Amino acid sequence: MIKLKYYFLSVCFVSAAAFAQEQKTDRKQGHTNTNKFRQLYDEFSTPNMYRAASGAPGSAYYQQQADYKMDIVLDDENAKISGFETITYTNNSPDNLKYLWVQLDQNMRAKDSKTPLIEGGGVAPVQRAEDFYSAYLKEPFDGGFNIQEVKDSKGNDLSYMINRTMMRVELPENLGTGDKFSFSVKWWYNINDHVDGRGRSGYEYFAEDDNRAYVIAQFFPRMAVYSDVEGWQNSQFWGRDEFALPFGNYEVNITVPADHILDGTGKLMNRKEVFSKTMLERYEQAKKSYDEPVLIVTQEEAEAAEKTKSSETKTWKLYAENVRDFGFATSRKFIWDMMAVKIGDKDVMAVSMYPKEGNPLWEEWSTKTVASTLESYSRMTFDYPYHKAISVHAKNQGMEYPMICWNHGRPEADGTYSDRVKYGMMGVIIHEVGHNFFPMIVNSDERQWTWMDEGLNTFLQYVAEQDFGKKYPGALSPQDKVFPSRRGPAKYIVPYMGGDQNFISPVMSKGLNVYQFGSNAYSKPATALNILRETVMGPELFDYAFKEYSNRWKFKHPTPEDFFRTMEDASAFDLDWFWRGWFYTTDWVDIGVKDVKKFYVSSEPNEYTKNLVKQRGMRLSDLPPLVYMVEEGSADYNDEMKQTELLEASATLKEYLMDNFSTEERQSIKAPKFFYNITFEKPGGLVMPIIVEYTYADGTKKKETYPAQIWRYNDYEVSKDIASDKEIVKIVVDPNEETADIDTSNNVWPKKEVKSDFEQFKDKLKS
Repeated sequence: MIKLKYYFLSVCFVSAAAFAQEQKTDRKQGHTNTNKFRQLYDEFSTPNMYRAASGAPGSAYYQQQADYKMDIVLDDENAKISGFETITYTNNSPDNLKYLWVQLDQNMRAKDSKTPLIEGGGVAPVQRAEDFYSAYLKEPFDGGFNIQEVKDSKGNDLSYMINRTMMRVELPENLGTGDKFSFSVKWWYNINDHVDGRGRSGYEYFAEDDNRAYVIAQFFPRMAVYSDVEGWQNSQFWGRDEFALPFGNYEVNITVPADHILDGTGKLMNRKEVFSKTMLERYEQAKKSYDEPVLIVTQEEAEAAEKTKSSETKTWKLYAENVRDFGFATSRKFIWDMMAVKIGDKDVMAVSMYPKEGNPLWEEWSTKTVASTLESYSRMTFDYPYHKAISVHAKNQGMEYPMICWNHGRPEADGTYSDRVKYGMMGVIIHEVGHNFFPMIVNSDERQWTWMDEGLNTFLQYVAEQDFGKKYPGALSPQDKVFPSRRGPAKYIVPYMGGDQNFISPVMSKGLNVYQFGSNAYSKPATALNILRETVMGPELFDYAFKEYSNRWKFKHPTPEDFFRTMEDASAFDLDWFWRGWFYTTDWVDIGVKDVKKFYVSSEPNEYTKNLVKQRGMRLSDLPPLVYMVEEGSADYNDEMKQTELLEASATLKEYLMDNFSTEERQSIKAPKFFYNITFEKPGGLVMPIIVEYTYADGTKKKETYPAQIWRYNDYEVSKDIASDKEIVKIVVDPNEETADIDTSNNVWPKKEVKSDFEQFKDKLKS
């Protein structure tokens, strides 16, 4: 008996195993958590003593300091710049440092630079003459640093090695925690024509009057960042990814031709020496002018200066505390104006420098744009801490440094300009002045995470542009009621989000390695934050959390995780689904109405109930009193149901209410006439709230937002049942284009045979 039982069990096991083997292709496999709402533990680095789980700096957070003393000479005749600088480096890290890394960004322009060699391409069938010349006929520019000496504070030579755009300086002995080391570098290089090749700095040559206007940056050997995240951030500068820099204090003496006008990062320490008496008087007026700029140097004076060239020199002395970089602009062509703007409890000078070629546009709007930008960004983050912000006119430019930036926007020779030029100039000034906040103060690693400064700044640019349009309606063209921002609103990112996936990268990518750099690093993160503020969180919660992040990390080095964690920590919003979708994937938004069913109430058993009773061998009389839902158009449906009041339609429901509620309570109970089951679909992978506008038969409308968590159980479709006292005649998903939905053809019920916005856009491109 026992043997038989064992044999029987064995046969069962063998048979089961054989069956499993035969059916293995049909077996369901286990899987890891693929839910869109899972936490970002796999993607995030582990919190530690340097960076807390809340997103704030940790108890042991540190950062290095690099202080500079520089004597700079600009040779205008030969377009050459030379310098002698002393760097004092303070090691605040817990590590002993054997060597220091110094950035030599100008080496990107050296004759032996590898930068041109990393770009692929083919022969263009049609080219502009200047492009053909640059590609095939022009001799390479003789740029790059010429390092003449590197010495310690006692004058001893230091060993160093240059690897393209990075220089490693060997220390005589390890630099311990809290120790300082001073060394000097003597250097020079030929200044490039930034119009030829679109350099971030250099000069523009004006043949008409034989003058140059200089915008000078990345002009000195600069310390690289050493941090708890990267160690030394010594990634090479290939031309796109910008900069990672430590904070420090700068004493800079700049010698230029005596007839030049100069301004730059920091406070001008010898104003009385370099200003004329008239300029000083005008400067004092500007400090009290809050509505209109005051000309420090007029156009007439600048035009007179263009006609002669001084053989004398003048030294401008600037001092800056706690800045991460230094830039300056100089020319005898510059018109110079200033006005004061109240930021918190102090005055800040809004400043513009521009040649006559920028007028009349620049004299009218540049400095006012600077002032308005400082107000908007300060409201959204923290009070602007520096004493000035300068906008410098430079052809084709858009680049930022502490307290100073260069911007494009040039009228025609006769002074006329299009709306495109005007709005482009205002937009780039807002953007570049805004960079004072991100990354000049909230000092993210641009070399690694371009979006952390460009994306956040572009988001705030949109806010500031709208503020500017409200503050200065006279700046808007007659047809525009608001500032026509190019980036920010969700609908503008649709062509990119719905584009070819072969040419789209996640936002969390190194900028050097992505296609469509502008859309990836600027537009998409800016749009995501705008959606997060306006649609997901609401301005009140978002603004509080964003301001908390800005204040936690001002004058520090945040990472993406610090931003993501702070936004959640300060708002009580679980946003892992949002960061994952918008920043870690290339998913797109596509949400629509799949199906709408209408139901009516009945006391008579419906087909569903009858079938269920039959399947279970029961009788209808066995069921308790029930309320039945009858779908319009089903076998149980008849037209009289549309006309029947709720309590008349269901005697069971009426009896229940009579037995359980008082007369007063029954009077307050709703009596919907229409019941709907609406199925929403999500062909797109990106999780988003479902924003729905319901239109009723009487013409009224109701807007409802179902939180993104509605998709937590089913990532493809979800249903909502709705009881309404009015008949729904139209349903529209995302009626105000708030979510960047790439296909709106499924957004409306009853469905119309119309092309989506994206399909229409593609048709326009084809035509």
